[in-house]
This record gives sequence, C-alpha cells and structure tokens, in this order.
Amino acid sequence: MTDSHSATLSRADYQTLGLAALGGALEIYDFIIFAFFATTLSKLFFPPHMPEWLRLLQTFGIFATGYLARPLGGILMAHFADVLGRKRIFSLTILLMAGPCLLIGLLPTYADIGYAAALILLALRILQGAAVGGEVPSAWSFVAEHAPLKRRGYALGVLQAGLTFGYLLGALTATLLARVFTPQEMLDYGWRIPFLLGGPFGLLGVWLRRWLNETPIFLAMRSRQAEQVSYPLLTVIREHRATLLPAALLTCVLTSAVVVLVVVTPTLLQQRFGMSADHAFGLSSIGIVFLNIGCVIAGHACDRIGQRRSLALYSLLLPLGIGLLYACLIGGWGWPGLAYAVAGLCCGIVGVVPSIMVGMFPARVRVSGISFTYNIAYSIWASVTPLLLIAAMPWSPWICVFYCALMAVVGLFCARRAQAGKTPALDEALYQQG
Repeated sequence: MTDSHSATLSRADYQTLGLAALGGALEIYDFIIFAFFATTLSKLFFPPHMPEWLRLLQTFGIFATGYLARPLGGILMAHFADVLGRKRIFSLTILLMAGPCLLIGLLPTYADIGYAAALILLALRILQGAAVGGEVPSAWSFVAEHAPLKRRGYALGVLQAGLTFGYLLGALTATLLARVFTPQEMLDYGWRIPFLLGGPFGLLGVWLRRWLNETPIFLAMRSRQAEQVSYPLLTVIREHRATLLPAALLTCVLTSAVVVLVVVTPTLLQQRFGMSADHAFGLSSIGIVFLNIGCVIAGHACDRIGQRRSLALYSLLLPLGIGLLYACLIGGWGWPGLAYAVAGLCCGIVGVVPSIMVGMFPARVRVSGISFTYNIAYSIWASVTPLLLIAAMPWSPWICVFYCALMAVVGLFCARRAQAGKTPALDEALYQQG
C-alpha cells in the first residue's frame, strides 16, 4: 500500500487509476451518447407534424430525466458502497448502464409503435440515470482512497479526464457516423449503431474492473468495526449538515461547465449557428480533448497551490473561456476550433471539485455524503439547465456566457465557505493502521 504521505504515485496506483478511469469512460459514453444524437432522436420518437423546437425540447426532457433518476439509484448504491465496499458497487454500475444503452439501439420508433416508443425510451433513460448516480461518487472515493494524500488532486484530475473521455468517445462516434452516413441513412438505421456499441463497451468495463482491489481505507475500516456505521446517510444528515449546501453548490458549478461545453453547445452549433452535424461534433471533440487536459492540470494545481485557490482560479476562468467561444461563434471570427480548445481548458473546474468534495466527508460516510449532495444537485441542475438555455437562446445568443458568469460567482462563494469534514485525519489514521 502506498504511504499516505508519499509525493508520488506507485506503479500499482497508476494501474488502479487507469483501470478506474477507462471503465468510467466506457460507462459515461453509454450515458452521454444520447445527447449527441438528440436532434436525430427528436425526429424518430415524436410525431413528424410537431414543431421542431418542441420535438427537440421533449427529447432533451427525456435526456434530462436520466439526471432526475440519479439521486435514488446513487443514494441506494452509496449505502452499500459505505457498508459492503467500494469495489462491488463500482463494478455493478457499468452493467446497469450498458443494458439500457443496448436496448435503446434495438428500440422501435414512433413510426412503429407511436408514443409508446418515447415512453420506453424514457424508462430506459431512468435506468441509466440510476446507474450513473452510483458511478461518480464511488469512482471519486475509490481513487481518492487509493492515492497518496498529497497526490489526491492529481489522481482525481486524471480520473475526471478519464470520465470526460467518455464524452470524447461519444463525440468521435457521432462525428464518424455523420461523415459516413447521409442524414437520411442516419434516420433509417445509422442512429442505432452508437447505442448498440454501448453493450460491448459495458461488458469491457465490467471485465476491466475485475482487476481492481478494494481500497485500503475501506479494508482498514472493516477491520475496525467501530469506524463503520449502519446507516451512513442518516449519519451524514445528522452530523454533516453544514457541509451539504457547499457540496451541492460545488456540484452545480461542475455541472454547469459540463452541460454548457458538452451538451448544449454542440446542439446550438447546429440549431442556432447552422453548422453541419459532423462539423459541430468535430468542434465538440476538440473541446472535450482539452477539457481532459484541463482536468489533469487543475487536479495538479490542487496539490500545488491548494484546493481553495484552484477553485477560485478556475471559477474565474470558466466564463472567460465560454465567453471567448461564443464571441468567436457570434462574431463569425476564424479559428472556432482554437476557441473551443481554450474553452475546454478553462473548464478545468471539473477537475477541481472532486478533490474538494472527497475531503468534505469522512471515510466512513464518504460515498453516501458525496452521493447525496452530488446526485441531488446534479439531477436538478443538469435536467433544468439544458432546457432553460435552449429556450432562452432566442432572447440572447450570449445566454450561456451569462449563465457561466453566474456560476463563477457561486464558485467564488464556495471557495470561501467550503471546509473539510469534522474528522479530516481519519484517512491518515486508517492508512497507518491498515
């Protein structure tokens, strides 16, 4: 086991981190691929006589329902992660994600079974939401508890890069299919391919996670039964109420960066700025590549300059990066790919937040604490934000920039208020005795 005071990651640490990140990427692909094909799905699962904006809005409503399902699934899985172990739940979430993704690829459309198609699609998205609700908190805790304390920021930044790599897989798949198939071929059968790929991707993720070991902190807690609690969520609510609001607000800031950069902007590139699907997805891929890089840089910054300073810095960079991107799009400047790359780097807040949140809850209730705050905040914010931004876009093309500026203020507030949990030394004690 790596010494908790070590300043470097061992070979075993890198292996654990790589397997966790790759498995998470495959699961996130299964969840996010829906967003990249929202425009196509809106034409397939709703009546053709319905206005295009209403079809798209309802499709994003189904996409958002996946986020609304996160709290229930996440809280349930977090309970068992704190009681039975991180690894078991960490592997189960991929299997629960891959099955619905495969079924979506086999689903009949509105032309075949009418509104029943949209209802089945909705049910499958709910199952996917429950699965991803257990993935992220378990992944953060799993990696944090394997990494040396002085390198947690970097390790979690790499993990976040791995998770966002799932977005890149989705964007690259969408780009490739948009170039290979004509728009009519995509409507006929091409749209099914990315969802059918989700099944094998999920099985690969399950196989990869067979090689992971339980975290040393959980093993130490299990050997010291007094450190474990029967109902972790109740303990979180009773003993850590002051931590809940800052943790939820941090989640909202992280969510905003992902939603604007990955979910909303690629759709607006097609609907508002008249780009072809392959061009829009190509630009999105560039942004996600640099988001991956930005997460790693931001995680390293947490270890070097501290979590609060990193949070303040990247809160300010968020609206600046998104502002540059939309200034390029609205003004018709050249090099939109460069602007998207800068925006991706400036969204490094995605790599900062996990490092802060894992320290806000002690190990015995860590997954439950993160899951409760993260999933409730994420489900509300990620389900409402795309709908509001798309609906408000006719009012002003700068709406995404205004929104990110507001989130920057929230991030700066959290940088002043977020504090570590009441027992921050618990992890070190368990490392020493584990």
